Amino acid sequence: MSAWLPSAPCTPRACVEGTGSLTGVPRAVLRLLAVTALLLAGIALLPVGRGVPAALVRRWSRAVVRAAGVRPRLTGAAVPDGGLLLVANHISWLDIPLLAMVRPARMVAKTEIRRWPVAGPLAARGGVLFIDRDRLRTLPGTVDHIAGLLRSGAAVGVFPEGSTWCGRAQGTFRRAVFQAALDAGVPVQPLRIRYRLTGGDATTVPAFVGDDSLLASVWRVVTARGLVAEVEVRPALCPGAHADRRSLARAAQARTGPDGAASVRVAATNRREESRHLSVSCPVGR
Repeated sequence: MSAWLPSAPCTPRACVEGTGSLTGVPRAVLRLLAVTALLLAGIALLPVGRGVPAALVRRWSRAVVRAAGVRPRLTGAAVPDGGLLLVANHISWLDIPLLAMVRPARMVAKTEIRRWPVAGPLAARGGVLFIDRDRLRTLPGTVDHIAGLLRSGAAVGVFPEGSTWCGRAQGTFRRAVFQAALDAGVPVQPLRIRYRLTGGDATTVPAFVGDDSLLASVWRVVTARGLVAEVEVRPALCPGAHADRRSLARAAQARTGPDGAASVRVAATNRREESRHLSVSCPVGR
């Protein structure tokens, strides 16, 4: 098992709820076709990794989420300009377009995604930074590359848990990518992602975990009724507020937990350290 991309204990059978009330197969098929058409349009129209207006990426990302039958809801603080490391908890394949709705970014992902049908070519053309979890000796070079992108003013997005979780629990943030933010002297922007039903109840239906196939996860989403994706932009962590990547990773994880608290997986001593940094925020544009 890779120390960079560990596996979560969540599985479809143990963690993921059934869709319950269905929209009906015809409507679900139409949603699936709409999502596929938008992804294919992205492959055809997006240049490799650059040159796409941010507003267009945001609109396209929102369209993908809405086409799947999911209502996005963005709340929280303004996002800083310039070089920025965006980090979030990871539940579903929907997390990626949701993050792009906040601010389009170069995503960091495992190399296996490159082989996915439709989504793989789109990821490659969109400039995704692939990490080979079987070759950890390449990680320092990847961190240096990310730091260079951040210094140039780019935004880079990563899910530091290294694996998807069902949403009922959260994994520990891996520290390596936070070194890139320290080296580049840029803010870290934590995002909290949650999925609920229209009535307000939390749901694991969108989760893409364990041995679940991408098609099965997508089908579960498009057949569900009343899914809401909530993205809360938590206050950014300023450059210089944390001396090392361990402290920075802990503070970022604390801000992506429920109500800004640390994950239940973080030890009590870590929570005390994180609480000392929760009041630090970064002005927009720095």
